[in-house]
Amino acid sequence: MTADFRHFYQKSWSERTAIVAEQAQLSAAETELFKKYYVPQHSEIIENYLTDYPLPMGLAVNFVVDGQPVVIPMVTEEPSVIAAASNGAKIVKRAGGFKTTLTKREMVGQIVLEQLADPAKTAKVIMAHQAELLAVADDAHPSLKKRGGGARQLRTRELGQGYLSIDLFVDVQAAMGANMLNSMLEAVAKAIGVLTKTNALMSILSNYATASLVTATCELPVSLLQAGRYAGQLVAQKIASASTVAQLDPYRAATHNKGVMNGIDALAIATGNDWRALESGVHAYAARDGQYRGISTWTTDGKILTGTITLPLPVGVVGGSIKINELAQLNQRLLGVKTAPELAKIMAALGLAQNLAALRALVTTGIQQGHMHLQLKSLAFAAGATATELPTILQQLEQAPQQDLATTQHLITKLRQSKEETDD
Repeated sequence: MTADFRHFYQKSWSERTAIVAEQAQLSAAETELFKKYYVPQHSEIIENYLTDYPLPMGLAVNFVVDGQPVVIPMVTEEPSVIAAASNGAKIVKRAGGFKTTLTKREMVGQIVLEQLADPAKTAKVIMAHQAELLAVADDAHPSLKKRGGGARQLRTRELGQGYLSIDLFVDVQAAMGANMLNSMLEAVAKAIGVLTKTNALMSILSNYATASLVTATCELPVSLLQAGRYAGQLVAQKIASASTVAQLDPYRAATHNKGVMNGIDALAIATGNDWRALESGVHAYAARDGQYRGISTWTTDGKILTGTITLPLPVGVVGGSIKINELAQLNQRLLGVKTAPELAKIMAALGLAQNLAALRALVTTGIQQGHMHLQLKSLAFAAGATATELPTILQQLEQAPQQDLATTQHLITKLRQSKEETDD
């Protein structure tokens, strides 16, 4: 049977869930899941809303950022991410914590002109009227200027094949700023059309936020890096070597950066920020010189291991879904942040802590040891183990030749049969 999805967006929530249940032939218990996680006001966030999709939220601890202790809420479904961040931060805390810098925070938007016979001439005309075009941008969003933000500069770039990009830089204050920037771009595009007798191909913000760069650093005495039989000096050297490989090889760099983004994405989700925008900008920045590289670097002189990360983080503490997301607002309070720069700095420190923990594990005991313990715990629960049965099942799984669902279910069955025989 095929359900009728016509005008689905106009249906009430109960009508939508009924249609979906009919189409997928859901049981009553399955259909009840829609109601279990239903939050009425979230229908204002996305279209065709059915229900929320819950993800685990935990707290990373041990962070000291610019001299201030911080606890960091993180939303992630991946085991070991929060533990790794807390472990990395614990090491850095013993050396005084992370230091961060953020020189400016502006968003960049593009107005693209096409089919230009002489792009350089058009660019010259536009830049000659920069002041009045910036005024047009500010007039499109006057409240932003009243709050101390607003349009800051224009830049032109010839893209080739008759295309010209006019880049507008805007101080968006506390918001991520996509909507206000797009409004300003559209107004400027119309003014440019009058000046140059052209029509813009597009006017849109860029997620490559090179005017919102944040840097986090840490300096660790190598003695803090000892891991089991591995001396701290050796661990530091291996971390630095692993960092070098991420600069040379994009295959390694992709995984290196994924580890960094494990932390950044988790905090972005927890604070209601657009993690997809951050991902695209960070990965573009990682390839800024023509080769994709690790976004962080680690170096050592034999006594100190120095870590540095610089990346674009155009985050916000107001606007978007944040104003109607109660948990996002709560998490801002847990973080103790009131401004977007504060959030960006903590986010950069989190990414560097995540990277440190991953590299240290990778070059010593191996990344799987801690990660797999948590994976096996998830596997045991998925197979139906109870909290009481969990310690025994985990111990047996670690010794089992195969660690899969069927093996885990078999172990649970044997454990329960043994318990029944003992009780008899």
